[in-house]
Amino acid sequence: MQALMMDTPLRIIDLLRHAATNYPQQQIISRRQEGDIHSTTYAATWKRSAQLARALQDLGVRQGDCIASLAWNTYRHVELYYGVSGYGAVLHTVNPRLFSEQIEYIIQHADDSYVFVDLDFVGMLEHIAPQLPHVKGYIVLTDRQHMPETSLPDVHCYEDLIAGYSDTYAWPEFDENQAALLCYTSGTTGNPKGVLYSHRAMVLHAQATVSESLLGLRSHSVLMPMVAMYHAGAWGAPYAAPLAGCKLVLPGSGMQGDAVWELIREHKVDIGLGVPTVWLTLHNYLQNKGITDVPLQRVCVGGAASPMGLVRAYHEYYNVYWQPIWGMTETGPLATSTPPTADIMALPLEQRFELQTTAGRAAFGVEMDIFDAENQPLPHDGESSGELRVRGPWICSQYFKHEDLSSFPDGWLATGDIAVINPQGYMRVVDRKKDVIKSGGEWISSLEIEDLASQHPMVNESCVIGVKHPKWDERPLLLIITNPGYEADKQSLYDFLKGKIAKWWTPDDIIFVDQLPHTGTGKLLKNKLRDQYINYLIEQGKTT
Repeated sequence: MQALMMDTPLRIIDLLRHAATNYPQQQIISRRQEGDIHSTTYAATWKRSAQLARALQDLGVRQGDCIASLAWNTYRHVELYYGVSGYGAVLHTVNPRLFSEQIEYIIQHADDSYVFVDLDFVGMLEHIAPQLPHVKGYIVLTDRQHMPETSLPDVHCYEDLIAGYSDTYAWPEFDENQAALLCYTSGTTGNPKGVLYSHRAMVLHAQATVSESLLGLRSHSVLMPMVAMYHAGAWGAPYAAPLAGCKLVLPGSGMQGDAVWELIREHKVDIGLGVPTVWLTLHNYLQNKGITDVPLQRVCVGGAASPMGLVRAYHEYYNVYWQPIWGMTETGPLATSTPPTADIMALPLEQRFELQTTAGRAAFGVEMDIFDAENQPLPHDGESSGELRVRGPWICSQYFKHEDLSSFPDGWLATGDIAVINPQGYMRVVDRKKDVIKSGGEWISSLEIEDLASQHPMVNESCVIGVKHPKWDERPLLLIITNPGYEADKQSLYDFLKGKIAKWWTPDDIIFVDQLPHTGTGKLLKNKLRDQYINYLIEQGKTT
C-alpha cells in the first residue's frame, strides 16, 4: 500500500527561502577582499540570489551547466551557492590551493561555462585562461570601484552584472536528485576526482548538520566556518546556517590569529569550524596576548586527527569544548562527531579527553563499518582495525565522469582510512591505506612528488613520507638515493621541483641515504621509514 503524502522535492534554494521567511534580519558578516567588514541579512541574500539567477539566465546559462567559483568565504560566495544551484545549474567550487595545472584540468573536466573569481585569484586565472577556450566569461566578485585591470577575456564586474535585475524570481521546480554542487578532491593519486552532490543530498546533510549529533545549531548560535567554501562545501555551513537561522560569520581570506580573534570577539562567535592548524594558530595568538576570556563555546575540528594537547589546552585555558568531526569530500562531508552530550560532559576529564580525540559516532543516515583484506566485516571491539567504509543518502556513489568503481565496493564508499570502532560506536582513524600526506587539512600526494623527483638526473630512487609537524599535523620529507657520480645537492633538487608542484607541497627537508628498505616484492616499506623519521623535523628544529 502506498502512503498518501505530498511528493515535494528537496531543493537547496528552499533552505534560503526558510531563512529569509523566518529569520529575515539575521546577519551574515563577511570580511571582504576590499578590506572592510560587510554586514547583510538572509532577506537581502534571498533577493540578491534572485538577481544573480536572472543574470545567469541572460548570460545564456542552462540548467545543468557547471559554473565555477574561485572565492573565499564571503556573502557573495553564499549568493553563488544559492543563485547558481537554485537556478538549476551546478556550482563548481574550485580549490585555488591546487597547482595551476590541476586547476586548469578540473575547470576543463567540469566543462565550466563561466568562472566567478575573487580579487585574490584574478592573476592566477589570467595565466591559465588561454588554455580554457570553453569558458564563456569571467565575473570578478567585486564592485566597480575595486574592479582590477585584467587580461581575462569577456570579463564582468559582479555588482554591475546583477544590478538592475528584479529581486524576485520564480525559482524552477526540478527533480531533487538533480546535481547542485561539484567539488574535486585530490585525496587520491593522479588527477583530482569530482564529487557531484544532489539537492536532496545537501538538504538532508543540512538537516543532519543542525542536529545535536553533528553541530547542534540553533537560531541564537553564531557560526564561523574557518574551513574554506571551496573545500568540501565549507563542511555544509552555508546550507546549515540558514536552516538553523543562525548568524553566519565569514572570515574571507583572514585566517591569521589576529584576524580570527577580531571576528570572534566583535561578533561573539560561539561555534567555529576548522582544521586543527586554525585552532593552533588562534591558541598561539591568544597565549601571546594573554587572552583567556573568549565567547567560543565549541570548536568543531576535522580534516586531521585531534591532538590531545590542543583538546586539553582549549579546555584548560578557555573552557572551550573541542568537538571532533570526521568526513571527506565524498561524504557530504560531515559523517561523524563527538558532541558535548550530557553523558560525555559527566565523564571524568581524562575519559572525556580520550573520546575527544576520536572521530566520534555516525550521525543518523550514515552507516559505517570496517573490513579486512578479504572484504569481511570486523568486530566493533575497539581493537580490530580495517578499512573504514561508509554509506548513506549524502555519500558519493561514483566519481564524476569516472567509470572506475573500485572505490565503491558493494555499495559502500571505501574511505582509504584504517580505523577501529569501539562497542559504543566511536570510530578512531589509526592509519591511512594510501600514502597521501595530510598537511593542514589538505592532501599531498607522496607518489606525485616522488615521480617528479625521480626525473632529476641526480636521483636514483626517491621516497616521500609524512612526518609530524606541530602546526601542520604532517609535512612531507623526501629521502633520496643519488646516482653514481653525482654529489648530494639539496638546492638543485628544490630548484628542480619549483614550479612543478604547489609551493605548499614542497618537502620540508631532503635527506640523502645509501639505501631504502623494500618488501620482498620490491615495494618501499614506508611504514618502517615513518617509524624511523616520524619526529625528524621536530628533533632537527625544522618546524618554523
